[in-house]
Amino acid sequence: MKKWRVVLASVLILLLSVSVFLSGCSSKTKQESTQPQTTTQEAKNKDFKVGLVTDVGGINDHSFNQMAYEGLQRAAKELGVTVNVIQSKQMTDYVPNLTNFAQQGYNLVIAVGFMMHDAVEEVSQKFPDTKFLIIDSEVTDRPNVSSAMFKTEQCGYLVGAMAGLMEKEKTGKVKGTNIIGVVGGMQIPPVDSFIAGYQQGAKAVNPDIKILINYTNNFNDPAAGKQMALTEISQGAEIIFQVAGGTGDGVIKAAQEKNVYAIGVDADQSYLAPDHVLTSAVKRVDVATYDVIKDTLNGNFKSGIVYFDLKNDGVGIGKVNKDVPQSIIDKVNQLAQDIKDGKITVSDKVSK
Repeated sequence: MKKWRVVLASVLILLLSVSVFLSGCSSKTKQESTQPQTTTQEAKNKDFKVGLVTDVGGINDHSFNQMAYEGLQRAAKELGVTVNVIQSKQMTDYVPNLTNFAQQGYNLVIAVGFMMHDAVEEVSQKFPDTKFLIIDSEVTDRPNVSSAMFKTEQCGYLVGAMAGLMEKEKTGKVKGTNIIGVVGGMQIPPVDSFIAGYQQGAKAVNPDIKILINYTNNFNDPAAGKQMALTEISQGAEIIFQVAGGTGDGVIKAAQEKNVYAIGVDADQSYLAPDHVLTSAVKRVDVATYDVIKDTLNGNFKSGIVYFDLKNDGVGIGKVNKDVPQSIIDKVNQLAQDIKDGKITVSDKVSK
C-alpha cells in the first residue's frame, strides 16, 4: 500500500509538471502570434520613403519651406515613415534633386514652391510610378502628381482688414497716415493672391487707405527686403505686409528699427519680433504636407488639385499683437466667418 501511494504521488507530480509546461507553451505561442503583426506594420511604414526638395529659400526661411519641413518631421515621428531632405541652392538644382529621389525609389517626392512647376512636370513624366506633391502650383495632367493649393487671398483679406482698421482707429504704434505697404518676393500667383486679399480687406474697412506694393524679385535676400521696407516707411507706411519668404526677415527688422508694424506670412512669425509683428497671414503648408504623406501611405493618394482654405483650416491668421483692440479682433473674426459662409468672395487678382 505504501509503495502504491508513492507511485500515485509521482504520477500526480508528473501530470502537474506537464500541465504547467503546456500552459507556458500556450502563453508563449499566444504572445509570439501577436508580435509579428505590429512589427510588420512598423516595417511597412519605415519602408515608405518620402523625399522633400526645397526651393532656394531652404528650411530655415521661417516661411513655407520651413513649414513643409515641419510637416515632414511630423510624419516621420507620428507615422514612422523614412524621410530625407535636399535643399536647392539654385533653380537649376530642381530637376536633378527631384530626379535623385525618384531614382532611389522614393514613394513620395515633395516639391516646395511654385518655382518648381516645370521641374515637376518634367520629372513626374519620366517616373510615372513615383508619386509627387507640389506646393503652390497646379500640375493637373499627371495622374501621379498632387497639387496643394491655398486660398491665401482669404487670410490676406483678414490681415488687410486688420491693418485698415488699425489705421482708421489710429491705435498702438499707428499715427494715422492711412498708408500701408507690401513687400513681395516675386510677382507670381502664390505671392499676388496674398496681396490681392490684403488690398480688398484693407479697402473694405477703410476705403481711403493707400497701399504701397513693391517686389524684390528674390525670396532669399533679407537685405533687399529691409531696404524695400525702409523705402515704404519713408513714404509713410506704418504697417508692412511681407510676402517674400526669407527676404521678409529684413522687412520685419526694418519694422523693428523704425517702430512700426510688420505682418508675417506663411508661418506664425510673431516670435521674430513680438512687439512689432501685428499678426501673420498663415498658409498651413505643414498640414498639407503631413496630410498628403498620410493619405499616400494609406493608399489614398489624390492626383490633381487639393484646396486648402478657411473652411478646412488650411489658411488663417497667426498670433495677434497685444496692441490690437478686442473690437478689431472681433470684426476680423466676423469677416472670417462671412468668408466661410460665402457672404464675402475674395479675388486672387491684384488690382492696379
